[in-house]
Amino acid sequence: MSRRIAIVNPNSTVAVTEGISAAVDDLRRADGPAIDCVTLGEGPPAIETQDHIDGVVIPLLARLKAEAADASVIACFSDPGLAAARAQMEKPVFGIAESAFRQALTLGRRFGILAILEASAVRHRRYVAELGLSAALAESRPLDLGVLDLQDRDRTFARLVEVGTALRDRDGADVLVLGCAGMAGYPADLAESLGLPVIEPCRAAAEAALISLEGAQQA
Repeated sequence: MSRRIAIVNPNSTVAVTEGISAAVDDLRRADGPAIDCVTLGEGPPAIETQDHIDGVVIPLLARLKAEAADASVIACFSDPGLAAARAQMEKPVFGIAESAFRQALTLGRRFGILAILEASAVRHRRYVAELGLSAALAESRPLDLGVLDLQDRDRTFARLVEVGTALRDRDGADVLVLGCAGMAGYPADLAESLGLPVIEPCRAAAEAALISLEGAQQA
């Protein structure tokens, strides 16, 4: 029986979903689980505020249940509804932020987060603290760009380099985490520019899901 991972983008912007799919494409194998990236049509075009996060949870949970995948990924860096999804679903559910933070700890001592907005950075610091990882956080700094602004590649990359440099040189980060699923197209170029590992969170969560399914198959 074929297995399947569903990566659900909780915003309704299809271009973001397409970027996520491209970021995980080389994880797809003919003999491995299918990796399907889907868009939550009921979601807002961008998830940038606490109201957006709270409002998307109910339709997101319904979509995760409907997908009925062997493992699921919530592809929003705020990990909306993650605890509720894990409580309600029998199969594993991964949040991209939590997955990225834990992967960062395997690559360096202190990670820096490239946030979209200052309000996002505040949420990141709080979430890292809730996970008990504050000692490993160098800082979360904003690009001051909204989710939809990230489609402007030249502008976004310039800000990623500027903010990533600050995280590296001022804050002492030795690993960088992209703090939005909409940044999925930038990790390789940014890593080359700054000389640091750069974690794309959707890929980190997909890798965690694959490991989980491999472990379950071997058990």
